[in-house]
Amino acid sequence: MYQPLSLEICAYDLASCLIAEKAGAARIELCADLKQGGTTPSYGLIRQARELVSIPLVPIIRPRAGGFCYSADELMIMMHDIDICKQLSCDGISVGVLSRTGEIDTTSMKRIADRAYPMSVACHRAFDMTPDAVKALEDLTSCGCVRILTSGQKAKAIDAIDLLTSLVRIAAGRISIMPGGGVRSSNISQLKATGATEFHSSALLSYSAGSVTDTIMDLGDLSMADEKEIRAMIELL
Repeated sequence: MYQPLSLEICAYDLASCLIAEKAGAARIELCADLKQGGTTPSYGLIRQARELVSIPLVPIIRPRAGGFCYSADELMIMMHDIDICKQLSCDGISVGVLSRTGEIDTTSMKRIADRAYPMSVACHRAFDMTPDAVKALEDLTSCGCVRILTSGQKAKAIDAIDLLTSLVRIAAGRISIMPGGGVRSSNISQLKATGATEFHSSALLSYSAGSVTDTIMDLGDLSMADEKEIRAMIELL
């Protein structure tokens, strides 16, 4: 059965949320702290975004930068943040918890899924840190996750088309494999070949004639989504 292709936008501010909805994005992953790869956004940002956008809103639940192995206190912070997302009528959360050996911490992820219900739970790119992508896929499926954001365990998704294609095949519709990491209008057509039906991009503004690029290390304070880029990717999908 045909499933339409869709684009999720990673937004780091309210303006980007509004741009994403206007441009036709299917969903927003809401984050804070671009330079650290995304951490849990503030209550105020989540609330204002929820009040102003009607498309699905999925805040990231990540209490700090760095690795994804969390202490008991950090996990409790995450549980409290999940409660806030539920109270604010978010549609889901994006989260990832790993064990000390780098595998999916299934005990914690199941607790999170239970706490988040009826919100959906997606695993973010903590997945790309795991030693065995196929095992991680099966673990996350068993935990009740609906989606895996992944660059195919490479820096950019475009460099991992073979693994992404394999993961989509193995998932077989049980869980969505969503390519993300350097996804732009210049490569999204190639990524469609993986068989994925959902794609993820921050679509950040970039300036080819200046010193600012769309790579995280060079962004400075620039974190706004590019409406034209979002529309271009959606058109290609």
